[in-house]
Amino acid sequence: MSSTVSDFIITATCPANSGIISAVTGFLSESKCYISELSQFDDEHLGHLFLRARFRFDNDVSADIESIKPGFSVVAEKLNMKWDIFDTAKPMRVVLMVSKFDHCLTDLLYRRNKGELNINITAIVSNHLDLRPMAEREGIRFVYLPVNKENKPQQEAELLNIVEETQTELVVLARYMQILSDSLCKKLAGKAINIHHSFLPGFKGASPYHQAYQRGVKLIGATAHYVTSDLDEGPIIDQEVQRVDHTYRPNDLVVAGRNTETIALARAVKYHTEHRIFLDENKTVIF
Repeated sequence: MSSTVSDFIITATCPANSGIISAVTGFLSESKCYISELSQFDDEHLGHLFLRARFRFDNDVSADIESIKPGFSVVAEKLNMKWDIFDTAKPMRVVLMVSKFDHCLTDLLYRRNKGELNINITAIVSNHLDLRPMAEREGIRFVYLPVNKENKPQQEAELLNIVEETQTELVVLARYMQILSDSLCKKLAGKAINIHHSFLPGFKGASPYHQAYQRGVKLIGATAHYVTSDLDEGPIIDQEVQRVDHTYRPNDLVVAGRNTETIALARAVKYHTEHRIFLDENKTVIF
């Protein structure tokens, strides 16, 4: 049996110009690295280039990833490039936030247990106790943070303490039914994903499926997006839709909607943990 070979991912953004791809691939080649995946996109409107490459060291090379970072830093500086390198073997540390609905949590736990999501769930945080048994069954730390108008600042501060204490890299709102403050949204910018139970934009609010029913829609969906201070207006990561017809009553739409929510959220989490998402103003570039 062959030994396990570590793969790495490099992500980079910089002003679009000629020679960028050759500079990156040339450096990796000179560093005795094999590139197994390469994606790029040039936003011509903004004049900005996005690049993601997956690579590994050749079998006869004993170097580690830290040894090539100084050299690549020189290349990146010439290109005015923002970049990072990630080890694919290292699970991303994730906090899951929930309220009473369990379908998104159940789905994420299942995918983690089956190896579909390379994540380490550092805690499950909730403003209700309903899903505590599920967390305990999985052996995951459960943190109960009930929220009201008076204690919201203190509870959000405690959430940030948990994120910092556990070195969490991503917060996932898996049907967490509380609006985060502007301050918290800014502190979690680009590191918090929400699933909205509607195909944005449209049918916003507490009862989107009932609104959809009143309008006789033929298509419903869910939207996974990054959290921003503009409620449900953050950069969209993924959307899932399902066809419906006149026979669907509100409860039928809710059942169908649960499927779209779990699929869209799982894909969004997977894209983020695989470092496939780049923020492009209020949009996303996903490789």
